[in-house]
Amino acid sequence: MRRMQSLLVAIMVLAAFSMTTQVALACTSIPVSPGASADGSCMTTHTDDSGTDTMHVRVVAAADWPEGSMREVLRGTDNGPYTQLRSPVRVMGEIPQVAHTYAYMNSSYSFQNEKQVGIGETTVGGRRELSNPAGWFDIVELQRIALERASTAREAIQIMGSLAEEYGYGISGECLTVIDPKEAWLFEIWGCGPLWSPGCGEPGAVWVAQRIPDGQVGVSANRSRIGAIDLTDPDHFMASPNIFSLAEELDLWDPNSGIEFKVYETYGYKEPSAYNSRREWRVLSLLAPSLNLDPYAERYPFSVVPDKPVTPQDLMRINRDVYQGTEFDLTVGMAAGPFGTPNRYPTSSRMNPPGSSGWERAISMFRAVYSTVVVARDGMPDWIGGLTWFGYDAPHTTCYIPIYCGVSYLPESFTKGSRGGSYDVFSRESAWWAFNFVSNWADLKFSYMIEDIKAVRDPLEAEFFAMQPAIENAAVALYETNPNAARAFITTYTNGCAERTVDAYWKLASKLVGRYADGYVYGDNDAYKVETVGYPEWWLREVGFGESTIPKR
Repeated sequence: MRRMQSLLVAIMVLAAFSMTTQVALACTSIPVSPGASADGSCMTTHTDDSGTDTMHVRVVAAADWPEGSMREVLRGTDNGPYTQLRSPVRVMGEIPQVAHTYAYMNSSYSFQNEKQVGIGETTVGGRRELSNPAGWFDIVELQRIALERASTAREAIQIMGSLAEEYGYGISGECLTVIDPKEAWLFEIWGCGPLWSPGCGEPGAVWVAQRIPDGQVGVSANRSRIGAIDLTDPDHFMASPNIFSLAEELDLWDPNSGIEFKVYETYGYKEPSAYNSRREWRVLSLLAPSLNLDPYAERYPFSVVPDKPVTPQDLMRINRDVYQGTEFDLTVGMAAGPFGTPNRYPTSSRMNPPGSSGWERAISMFRAVYSTVVVARDGMPDWIGGLTWFGYDAPHTTCYIPIYCGVSYLPESFTKGSRGGSYDVFSRESAWWAFNFVSNWADLKFSYMIEDIKAVRDPLEAEFFAMQPAIENAAVALYETNPNAARAFITTYTNGCAERTVDAYWKLASKLVGRYADGYVYGDNDAYKVETVGYPEWWLREVGFGESTIPKR
């Protein structure tokens, strides 16, 4: 009782703090087990939809560390010398460094290391009484340390869990989808409440992980997905030692009630909302349409068997989805405007009807900083088997670029942004701006310009996939005699693909500006061919076209 009273007081003190430290609930992630994929690979995705994270992407090199070295635990960092918008760097403390750290891909969230361990992320929130600002770790830093140190998905989860237990976890609930060539997992984590402090002898976090059964796929869309757990089955479940006891202590679950313990009802509880559930429905329905899932259901299966083997291209299409062809299609109706834009910009919550979360929330969003399809494959060297298909800005307008996990560096334009890493100054030196500009300009006449975008995007992606077997066969042959030569080869290839794509999008940007101006559509390669396209008839009728010009009697 005394702990509960103290906890209530602590929560009241934290109320103002929590109002200023909310993390945007904005991402979607899709883990695919090897048995569910077309080629036996393991995959996961991530759409970083925060709108404020860094656009910088770079390779953090592997390193050897002298005995006794310490590693700083940072909060609010993004990538090397840059800081996340609105989030200054803080050194939370130091932990012992390991003897060797692996190379990995680092951005606002790190996404794959040279051992093929890959990670996707979604913020799941959860109960406010779990907030613990004394915890050293946020999810970003846990991911980075996991990729520095882990050679398997299980090892990554155990590293993150043990560090959070020892040093504390200090932000809202998060889900990571963690893969290696053999397994895919969901890892969910929360703080343990504001009464915890470093060195108190109690775990500084509560966490749980559930494996996607082989042959199945899952989804995380900003709410907890793990329900009942069976810790006698370590092949499919892992958890912190306080997974049950903390729920009892905080009166979140009574073991004598006869109610089954479910993670999403205890630590991850949140009010039902289509903001989350609709994306879960859409992902699972696109992969397993035969299930005929109800788009209005409150809960969906943890994982399902897809109707057909899943490919990276399938996941790209899902990343790009805006509910097209459904009753929730964002490209139709008055809200889409006369030219069918799927974008819905932030609107005051005061306008929401009761029980509504506002605009329909699709998988692809205008505010995406980047999205990924991370692939891990068995049977080939890690540097070549690990591959991330990376796309800047909104998935529905981006082009996915192959980035092998063994590359030594990425183009300089991937590490550049405007002042201090912020978004307020347009820069042609930054790769991100090429894709962001194309996406924003397309809003002027989306139904027209998306076809111009596809005409550039689709052939590039088709070529990358067509070249993939030959590139990888050559890289594997090189690796057998000279691994460093293989690394140089895939680095050159990756950077060539990236630079070609960025250049193509800058040219596309210039073309769109010239072709769509002043409401006209100018002919492709014919400056004298000008088409007055006006507006579609259905839209003109809806807005009462011409009514105001009728003479009044």
